[in-house]
Amino acid sequence: MAMDEYDVIIIGSGPAGLTAALYSGRQSLKTLVLEKSLVGGMGATVPRMENYPGFELIAGKKLIELMKKQTLKYAEIKDQEGVEKIEYKNNGEVIIIHTSKNTYKTRSVIIATGSKHRELDVPGEKEFLGRGVAYCATCDGPLFVGRKIIVVGGGNSAVQEAVYLHDIGVLTALVHRRENLRAEPYLQKLLKQNEIPMIWNSTVEEIRGEMTVQSVVLYNNKTGEEKELPIEGVFIAVGDMPYNQLAADLEVDLDGGGYIIADKSQRTNIPRVYAAGDITDGVNQWVVACSEGAIAALSAHEDLQMRK
Repeated sequence: MAMDEYDVIIIGSGPAGLTAALYSGRQSLKTLVLEKSLVGGMGATVPRMENYPGFELIAGKKLIELMKKQTLKYAEIKDQEGVEKIEYKNNGEVIIIHTSKNTYKTRSVIIATGSKHRELDVPGEKEFLGRGVAYCATCDGPLFVGRKIIVVGGGNSAVQEAVYLHDIGVLTALVHRRENLRAEPYLQKLLKQNEIPMIWNSTVEEIRGEMTVQSVVLYNNKTGEEKELPIEGVFIAVGDMPYNQLAADLEVDLDGGGYIIADKSQRTNIPRVYAAGDITDGVNQWVVACSEGAIAALSAHEDLQMRK
């Protein structure tokens, strides 16, 4: 059976993947984007952005819709089709992509698989997932309007989620293990303007409940005290972990955190395999992911031109 053949296959459809496809397609390269879930990845879950050029305020889901519409003019996108294996044969003369639905042949690969939410790894977290434990404010926040919840974390994502939840009418407090936030100053200002309560120097030790979340046990690392706080929801935003299994299986070089090592042209140690976005260790910002996606696509085009 003949396989569909492409010049570039991009794995992942977040900001990096979609931008890579846009740039690749505009170079007249036959391009395919493969996405294991829905287009956008974690980018679609960002509740609000005020630092993406050209938009004073926009939700990640809306920006993904705009990017997808533009990208489809130049590339194919297949979602709900996860990549299971990459075969790299004869020093890259043959690259075969096996998915859950099909098999493809390509001349180059851009890995833009992104990252996943880091877990707290505490009792009750897995048991109450979808029953009070959540990792996406835009996905699950509307279910908690008028109910008391906590957001756990101290970075940009945690503060963005807390502000969004407060804005839609969720009774929100932010729990952070330190006494200072890592979030950007303008986000911290929003916290104060909205008078969102802070619980400092505290970690979640256990999530309790029966059918749904009813409380959390918090440990204060300054006083050594534990207390049980009655709540109905826990939104966790404590960082990310890279989706790196495909890269590891392909023997792409990874750093100590499991992120793909790529040069300034987004090339990896494997010829005609590139990486872009949150799968590479750097500044996890939407605009950076777009930049890396564009660079990866242009590098792929350059390398393919040299092989003609």
